[in-house]
Amino acid sequence: MTRRRVVSGMRPTGKLHLGHLVGALRNWVALQETYECLYFSADWHALTSDYADTGGIVASVYDNLADWIAAGIDPERSTLFIQSLVPEHAELHLLFSMLIPIPWLERVPTYKELQEQLTEKDLSTYGFLGYPLLQTADIVIYNAHVVPVGEDQVPHLELSREVVRRFNNLFGEVFVEPQPLLTPTPRLPGLDNRKMSKSYGNAIDLSDDAETVRKKVMQMYTDPKRVRADVPGTVEGNPVFVYHDAFNPDVAEVDDLKARYRLGKVGDVEVKQKLVKAINAMLDPMRERRAAVLAKPGFLRELAFDSSAKARAVARETMGQVREAMKISYARS
Repeated sequence: MTRRRVVSGMRPTGKLHLGHLVGALRNWVALQETYECLYFSADWHALTSDYADTGGIVASVYDNLADWIAAGIDPERSTLFIQSLVPEHAELHLLFSMLIPIPWLERVPTYKELQEQLTEKDLSTYGFLGYPLLQTADIVIYNAHVVPVGEDQVPHLELSREVVRRFNNLFGEVFVEPQPLLTPTPRLPGLDNRKMSKSYGNAIDLSDDAETVRKKVMQMYTDPKRVRADVPGTVEGNPVFVYHDAFNPDVAEVDDLKARYRLGKVGDVEVKQKLVKAINAMLDPMRERRAAVLAKPGFLRELAFDSSAKARAVARETMGQVREAMKISYARS
């Protein structure tokens, strides 16, 4: 039986960090066991907010691909491709833009939220307003059955479902209406307890070496009220323990650290040292896989082009059906 299809993407806006691992990559790895998976580097989506500084996009695409494979994405089982190498995404986005009312786009919750958050950038572009339509094209051009989303992304997918219904009502049943695959998306705080962001420099990158991880962890924010090791501390919301819960598989050790921390019987140094050990133990096999990928000259480029060609074959077939349905298909004879 043909497996149901999953499509998901990630913007190449810099180094991937532990937040990407717990928020997306671990789930992507698990989905390979059940679904036909297509994962793409969304380089056009990176332009929605970074159009004025595009110099790092290509390097980030390949760096991110290396991290995906290091995290456990298997290029033999999943199709890993680059969005802009499949121009049919843009064609379908254009056709959708002819059909969809502007108010549908303006009501997407993150549209105004990101404008308020990214005040240093001019986001008054059609590309930013229309990114949910491009996102819809990314998904439905492969007739994805399900899309992994967190609760906060459900409105985005609901717009995609509305777009599909509108198109199918106008032109006939061409697209599968994608269903949300609700997944837990834990949010890690930054090392300084602010939102994790590359602009704050408060993240542990997946490509960090062991010593860099040690230095970053030892500088982590903890309970500010705890001035000495014998002062009882707060565990809840403490970034060091949030990270222990996410990355330390030794539950007994974590429970012991929490109990002693609450009683003022363990210092921050010991708690952090054990976190360093846990994170590095988790990252070590990823470092090995990443090094193996980077040791093969041209491997990532060849993978990206070959996989994009594979994805494009599917996209071309879909676009043929779209043109036929819309009665804008041409033949030379």
